[in-house]
Parts: sequence; C-alpha cells; structure tokens
Amino acid sequence: MAISDESEVLRRMEGKFEAMLICFILGLGSLIALNSLWTMGDYYYKLFPKRYHPLRVFTIIYQPFALSIMLILTHYESRINTRMRNLSGYTLFFVGSLLVLVLDLATSGRGGIGPYIGLCALCACFGIAHASVQGGMVGDLSFMCPEFVQSFVAGIYASGALACALRLVTKASFEKSDNGLRNGALLSFAISTFFEFLCIVLYAIYFPKLSIVKYYRSKAASEGSKTVSADLAAAGIPNGTNQQVGFDANQQERLSNKQLFLQNIDYAVDLFLTAVITLSIIPGFLYEDTGSHKLGTWYQLVLITMYNVMDLTSSYIPLIKCLKLESRKGLLIAALSRLLLVPAFYFTAKYGEQGWMIFLVSFLGLTNGYLTVCVYTVVPKGYKGPEQNALGNLLALWLSSGICAGVALDWLWLIGKSENF
Repeated sequence: MAISDESEVLRRMEGKFEAMLICFILGLGSLIALNSLWTMGDYYYKLFPKRYHPLRVFTIIYQPFALSIMLILTHYESRINTRMRNLSGYTLFFVGSLLVLVLDLATSGRGGIGPYIGLCALCACFGIAHASVQGGMVGDLSFMCPEFVQSFVAGIYASGALACALRLVTKASFEKSDNGLRNGALLSFAISTFFEFLCIVLYAIYFPKLSIVKYYRSKAASEGSKTVSADLAAAGIPNGTNQQVGFDANQQERLSNKQLFLQNIDYAVDLFLTAVITLSIIPGFLYEDTGSHKLGTWYQLVLITMYNVMDLTSSYIPLIKCLKLESRKGLLIAALSRLLLVPAFYFTAKYGEQGWMIFLVSFLGLTNGYLTVCVYTVVPKGYKGPEQNALGNLLALWLSSGICAGVALDWLWLIGKSENF
C-alpha cells in the first residue's frame, strides 16, 4: 500500500543523523587501509631500498585490481546482492589489514624481497576490497538522500586525515625509543584494523535496521530494484515491497548503463580528471621528488597530512548552499583548470621553499574534496532506484579509472632520473 499519511512518512524518516554518522564511518573504512600505508611511507622507505619505490609500487598494484573488479561489478550491478558485496569488501579490508601486521611481526620488520612481495599481494587484496565497497556503497546510497553520499565521501577523506593524525602521534611518541619508527607504524595500522572491523559490525547489524534506510530501500524495491532484497530481509522485511505495492517490474524498463552514462558524461569526466591530477602527485611525488628541507624526516608526513586535512575540510564546504558549485559547465571548467597544478608542483619542487609546497599541497586537497562532493551530490536525482544505483556505480567506476590513470602518470616524474631505476 502506498504511503500517504504524513506522520507515517516522518516516522520512517527517523534516524537520519545516525545514518549519516554510520555512512561517515563506512566511508572512513573504505580507504583507511590504503591511507595507512601511505602515511607509513617513512617506515617503508627505511625498510626497503628506495629503488623499490614502495609507495609508487603499492599504489600501482592496488589500482588495476580495483579498476578491473569494479568494471565487472558495475556491469552486473543489477544482479548482485549489494549487502554481500559490501560485507565481503569490508571483511577483506579487515583480514588484509590484520595480515599486514602479522607479516611485519612474523619477519620482525627485517624487510627484504619476501615481505615486499607479501605487501604487494596484500595491496592487490585491498584493491579488490575497494572495488567491492566503493561502487557498492555509492550505488546503495545514491537512491537515498544526498546527505548520505556526502557523509560517505567525507568519511573517505577523513580516513586520510585520521591515518595522518595517528601517524603523527605515534611517530612523536616513539621517536626517541628503540625501534620507534616501526612501533609507531604498527600501532597506527592496528588502530586502522579496528576501524575496518567496526565497519563490518555497523553495516551488517545497525545500518539496515534504521527506519530511514528501510524506507529508502523499500522505495527502491517498489521501483524494481533487486539489489536491496537481502538488506530488507536483514531489516525484517523478507519479501521486499514489490508485492506490497502491486508493482510489476516488467511493466517499467530502466535506462541502460550506456544511456545513463551518455546523459551524465560530463559528471564522469569531472571525477576522472579530478582523480587523475590528484593521484599523479599523491603519494609518490611527495615522498620521492620534493627534496629535503628543514623539517627533515617530518617533511613528507606534514605534506600528506595537510593534503588530507584540507581534503576532509573541503568535503563539507558544499553543505553551505551559497558555496556549492552546481553548474555542469562550471564543474567541468574547474576540473580542467586543475591541470595547471602539474607544472605548479614541478616548479615548486625545483625552485620553491617548503612553505610554498605545503600551500600547494593544501590547495590540491581543497579542490579534490570539494569537486568530488559537488559532483556526487548534484548528479540528477530524477531517476528510479535501480537507475540511481547503476549511475552511482558508473560514477565510482570513472573515479577509480581516474585514480588508476593518475597512479600510472605518477611514474612520469621519474623520467630523466636514471639513479632511481
């Protein structure tokens, strides 16, 4: 039966704040494993020879797995159990994070080619987990209210800020102790592992039972979505709502992925360009090509911290209506204009002082978070539930494609530096 009573609608919309908070934590868990590896760069560059290029290699191994799996999952998204997809992703993140700790403890932090290959394999696992969670969660939240997507994306950027905060605190705490660099790195990664476990519990138990989440998923099911049935069953609605509202999914055809893509190609390009520029600089360039400065071993960690802090801060700017960029043409121009950051970083690294580099990294983070949230929250919302899910997966795929391309382009900074090979 259709919902018509206003009080009933309000009752079903209860729990919005709780849902936003859980979305934030789920976003945090979707990338904190990789961000923890990035912030442990000082440890890994001490553990492995610089010619191994650990952060560049870890990231470039991570991304092809993430992109290829996401491509497959996006193609079959309408037939995939979203609940199992997301839970599998978070579980793989948790197990992989735990194995990073086990690997280091088992080898006593000795380094060498064996542990290096092991970390590369775990990075591939993180890539598979990322593909499962990123597209699955964005698709799942896309047919709900925009605040959920914003909270999830903000959580993604908060993962970087949290990883940096943990690394700064642990590095300062253990700096003067024996084997302090390793102990600090392990403690920060252990805390990240805990957050991965928390995501499993929240998504499996609490999130599907919130009234507002059940409302949106029931609505999506009434519009023909087959991906929410397991979530509705977990919330105590075993048969979905198709039968309850007398909906026949065959009476309404959804737009194909190709049609959705063509209607929103500019948004896909915005996300692709934003990710390409950012990942062509973060993290490899910051750790290997910015030189030595007065901050010493703290310099790269300060840079990556400023990037992540501004990334997180900017993800909340679009919540202020007058500061939110909604023009499709404006978003595309802004994304294209970030190409100027590439020569800016080159000349700043070559001639600038550390203050200018910190400013530039901060601006990189500011524009990255702002543009990504703007795109995700202004994408047309007039589609049915299954179409919103498919569009969310498509946009996540293009963002991942941009990340993968950016990681590959990051290696171009090494041209002409034969001593690095």
